[in-house]
This record gives sequence, C-alpha cells and structure tokens, in this order.
Amino acid sequence: MTRTINDNGAWCWFQDERALTDPGTGTLVVGSVAAPEGPGGEARAGTIELTVVDLATGGSVVVPLHERLEADDHDAPALWRRRDGRWLAVYAKHKTDDLTRWRISDTDDPRGPWGPERTYDWSERTGGAGVTYANLHELDGRLYCFARAVNDDQCALVSDDDGETWAYAGKLFTRPKVGYVNGYTRYSSRPGSPDRIDVVTTDHHPRDFDNSIYHGYLADGALRRSDGSVLDPDPLHGEGLSQEGLTTVVAAGSVHGGVPVTHCWTTDVRRAADGTVAMVVTARHDTPDDPADAFERFRDVTDHRFLYARLAPGGEWEVHHLALAGPGLLPHEQDYTGLAAIDPEDLDSLYVSTPVDPRDGTVLAHHEIFHGRTADGGATWAWTAVTEDSAVDNLRPIVAPGDPGNRPLLWFRGEMTASQHYRCEVVLHGS
Repeated sequence: MTRTINDNGAWCWFQDERALTDPGTGTLVVGSVAAPEGPGGEARAGTIELTVVDLATGGSVVVPLHERLEADDHDAPALWRRRDGRWLAVYAKHKTDDLTRWRISDTDDPRGPWGPERTYDWSERTGGAGVTYANLHELDGRLYCFARAVNDDQCALVSDDDGETWAYAGKLFTRPKVGYVNGYTRYSSRPGSPDRIDVVTTDHHPRDFDNSIYHGYLADGALRRSDGSVLDPDPLHGEGLSQEGLTTVVAAGSVHGGVPVTHCWTTDVRRAADGTVAMVVTARHDTPDDPADAFERFRDVTDHRFLYARLAPGGEWEVHHLALAGPGLLPHEQDYTGLAAIDPEDLDSLYVSTPVDPRDGTVLAHHEIFHGRTADGGATWAWTAVTEDSAVDNLRPIVAPGDPGNRPLLWFRGEMTASQHYRCEVVLHGS
C-alpha cells in the first residue's frame, strides 16, 4: 500500500538523515520543503516541514519548523534523536545566506511543541558566500554537523551538548575551486556505533568536472582511506587536505557494464553491522563529439547509469553496473536522476527510481520505483516493480533508518521542473 503523508514536499539528497524512525513509539519523522506550485501556494512556499507518522495507525501530521524560509529542496532538514529522547532538526538555505539553523523539540514527541530556532553564523569564515546542507553524525562522543561552507568545501560544526550549541570545527577537505562548488559528499554512520563516519565524495559538480568517486572514513582521530591508512592525522582542525588522497572507488573514464562512465555523482552510502560498506553512484555514459561539449550546461545527457560498489572488511572495492538511470531529470541539471536508496540494515537490498525498466530495458513514461536484491555482492540483481504505470514521476526514494525491524520506504511523486519549483507529494509505502 502506498499513501500520501504530505501533500506538498520534496528533498535534496545531500543532507541526512532526512527520515528517522523511533522503534519505541513506532513513529516515523520525515523532513521536506514545500513549493509554491503545491497546495498552500505562496503562503506555504519554502516552509521547512516535518511529517510525523504513527506507523501503527497510519495517522500523520505535518509540523512546520520554519514558515516560508526558502522554496528550495536543498533546505530539507537533517534529523537527530538526542540522548534525552528529544529531536533535533538542522537546516540551511541554498547558499543565499550564511546561517545554519536548528530547533529542538520540547519533549520526545516530534509533533511538538518545538523550542525556538537558533542559528550559527558562518559569514566571518565564508565572506558572505553562503552555506548549504546539514548532515548529523556522532563520532567519539561528539555530534558533528557537516555542511558545504568555506570556499564551498566540506566543513563541520561540532556540539558537545547534543545539539544545544555549536562551534566551528574545521574543514574536512579543501582544494582550489572549480566551477560552481567543490565536492559533493555523503556521510554514513550507524546508531550505537559512534566510532566511525564513512565519507564518499566527488571532486566538484559533475557539470564542471569529470568527477571520480572517493571513499574514506573518520575513526580513531584520523581521516583514513578505505584500507585504514591515514590521509589526515588531524582532520577537522584547520584547512583539511584534498579528497583526491582518499581511495578512488570509481575513476572517471573507467569501464563498468562494458561501457566507460564519466562525470560521477554520489548517491547513497551505508555501512552494515559487520563493517561492510556499500554505495550507489550515478554516472554518465555519454560521449559528445566535441569533448568540450561535456561541460555545456544545457546539453542533453541521455544515458546515465547506476553503479553499485561494495567493500568487505579487509577487502577491496568491487564495482558493478546496477541499472540504467535514463536521461537527465531537468534541462538545466542534466546530471540529476531519480536516485537510489540502500536499505541501511540489508546491503543486498535497494530501491531505484528510473524511467528504464531494469528487468528488460523498456523505456517507461515516468520514473518508477523498483526494488533490487542481490545474492552475489552486487554482480547480479533480481528486480521487482514497486510502482507501475504511474501518471507522474516517482523520485528520490529513502529507506528510513532507526528501527532495524521496520524500515519504511518513502519517496515523493509529481512534477519537478527545478529544485525550487515542483508539485510533488510525499508518499509512504508498505507500512
């Protein structure tokens, strides 16, 4: 069963966790941003919202965190469950100011009330260039909020009081800026295992640079490559080093599924309880006659691929073709795809949004959601349709972590013409 839980909402994919479950109460919390095209129109546009779902009854309520902040899916909040049971939500505009914002619920009930919004001002460090995203992860007893900030590099705030107050920690990476911004980074950590944060990143934006994909992790006070060797012995205490020193997982121009792939982008990453790490990457298989045309923003990119990469403890990365991802989602963002989500408790299971049926290659009228399962580490996949014959696109799935016994599947569906303009509703499947 699939049902609408918020009639106006969408999210970007560079903030986490965007959805969390509370196993004690059977509650699901999902962050999203309302758009002017949806119900509520301009009066609701840009409102940062939480949808709180009782998974037992199916009842849901939408809680506004900040009304009319900015109509942009990049502003979606990251969520964290504090030690005292209360909820933390952190969010930022899309480079249009220098504030990281946060609110904390007054009790353990995410339906509210919520305490006042507080802010951290980055402007002294950014020079007014803006900040984007929030990613909340614990490491060695401290809570980190990773954001794209100084020089559009990956930076972090740190909190020693579970998000009550924040201070600048430093840069995770730094390198000369190319084009719009520097690397796009995804993070992964496991609840109850606050001794490691996995990091997967690119060089720059794929429209400005032929990106490779790099992996490393923070543990034991150092930034390490996939094999445990140390890249930076003192990370997040200054300028940081280039992400090029991490382990290359997918090199630009490498061959996967029998074809070369380029202009890679990070999509999802998860680490299992046994230490295995898996990620999904999107990449172009698209070679223009003139190589310079690869960086033309409005050139159609008609063939994107999903790749699945897996690292067993003590092993090396194995990269496999996963599925066709179809053409670029938006004319001005030709590297946007429908995306994919790995089950945080089962790395053999994932969901993709694609307009090409992975079972037989049929081109579909809209992006549909498919479930994939592998029995051989990602070399081959068995596929099942979750949606079929849809009248609109089904985009950006999430498998919500928090309760190992109940991992709800979410996505949004509708029409999206830009990160700032969409008429989409948030849906919950199978719970």
